[in-house]
Amino acid sequence: MAGEMVQFPSNGQEAEGYLAMPASGSGPGVIVIQEWWGLVPHIKDICDRLAGEGFVALAPDLYHGGTSAEPDEAGKLMMAMNIDEAAKDMSGAVDYLAGHDASTSGKVGCVGYCMGGGLSLYLASLKPEIGACVVYYGVLPGAQLDFANIQAAVLGHYAENDNFAGPAAARELEGNLRSLGKEVEFHIYPDTEHAFFNDTRADVYDADAAKLSWERTLPFFREHLG
Repeated sequence: MAGEMVQFPSNGQEAEGYLAMPASGSGPGVIVIQEWWGLVPHIKDICDRLAGEGFVALAPDLYHGGTSAEPDEAGKLMMAMNIDEAAKDMSGAVDYLAGHDASTSGKVGCVGYCMGGGLSLYLASLKPEIGACVVYYGVLPGAQLDFANIQAAVLGHYAENDNFAGPAAARELEGNLRSLGKEVEFHIYPDTEHAFFNDTRADVYDADAAKLSWERTLPFFREHLG
């Protein structure tokens, strides 16, 4: 079942996102947060895959229509993104899913990749409705994060060979969260590169690591979102 673009309120404005529904018509809600490329087909495909597993998945368009396949241009899009506006769009997406007739859980999950991985944690710190937060090689683009506010369980997937969010940074983040009493589990995937989950990028995609991380993510969401 193909997803569709939907509008939802965002702090008095309108935001847009890609919504994918499970065949059953209902399930726990999950927010999918884009990489720095924007709301590209890969992110929509992840929503479709989650819907295929019984979740109601929504990817907010944080660039408001902008996408790029070029790293330099993607970097500019990320730098131009207003973090407060992105927070409002993501929060609006959570409110939209939490109140959606198809949502079967009072809690919402979130998963993000690269830039979106950092934003996934940021969103969990802003919204107590987030019950499960998944971070793929997360990089925080200029957001000041209050880890103490995170109420969600956190699952992290990191690449061994990563110049953006390497193992040392991942372990430090994991330790910070654990010291605050958070439920957290991080995995480092050997011999992988940043963005190993992105199957549209043959230069970095690692099928085995992607499969394993997905097989860890699905039961994590099911456990914490009901």
